[in-house]
Amino acid sequence: MKRWLKQIYHKLPGIRELRQIQSSISTSNTAQINLFFQNELANSAKYKDRKKLNHYECQVFSQNGEDGILTEIFQRIGIKDRYFVEFGVGNGLENNTVFLLDQGWRGSWIEGDAKLAKEIHVRLGRFLNEGVLTFLNSFITAENIETLFKKMEVPVEFDLLSLDIDRNSYHVWKALKAFKPRVVAIEYNATFPPSVKWIAKYDAARVWNNSAYFGASLKAYEELGKDLGYVLVGCDFAGCNAFFVRETENLELFSKPFTAENHYEPPRYWSVRREAHERCLDDSP
Repeated sequence: MKRWLKQIYHKLPGIRELRQIQSSISTSNTAQINLFFQNELANSAKYKDRKKLNHYECQVFSQNGEDGILTEIFQRIGIKDRYFVEFGVGNGLENNTVFLLDQGWRGSWIEGDAKLAKEIHVRLGRFLNEGVLTFLNSFITAENIETLFKKMEVPVEFDLLSLDIDRNSYHVWKALKAFKPRVVAIEYNATFPPSVKWIAKYDAARVWNNSAYFGASLKAYEELGKDLGYVLVGCDFAGCNAFFVRETENLELFSKPFTAENHYEPPRYWSVRREAHERCLDDSP
């Protein structure tokens, strides 16, 4: 069968040429996005403050520049227990903590999609078998999140929490009052300008419908963070993730004021890009 497919493939040069064109377009787009990003950092007054986390964005396994931002945050405040929790982790190869896992961190993941959960067991089986990664395939609600944490034996205080479950992220973070991570990365809804407080209505049974109706605005998260003991220290350039640190950390290390108006990034979803080869953590077939 493979030999037959190979023969057919070589008889269709148009397909090969199309793939080469697509690859060339993708490379060109990435170069243009990077050029735009670097130009903004160099010339926009918004980014003159070197404490702005955007200067340190880097993509390894993250969707955007989250890997670099999180690395920089922990460079500033130090690492303590090297423990993370993330939910909404996809297939395990594109999220905010797999890069940390590969650097010797340990932690827990929750993913509600059964198909993606199977991929995680295949792709990340080594880490699961070694006991450095705990994984649950479970639908997350504000009512069950603390129970799930206790089931996974998550410590009360740990280094990093990353949330990305679209519609109900705000309400789930609000429900996590018994746990105190030092750093929180959470998806925000950049559709709404920085001065507007907006929150999607909570419905435990609903999921994202691919519209702009999800999560909460950055101002809403700024205020929730204050209530929970956190300050907003930055957002990624794509306008996807907001980053918070505990108010007990050294806040002088970050760009002030800790407001949505200072740290808001507009929805630049067009800037999502892939800067390397296909992602993997081993060379298994």
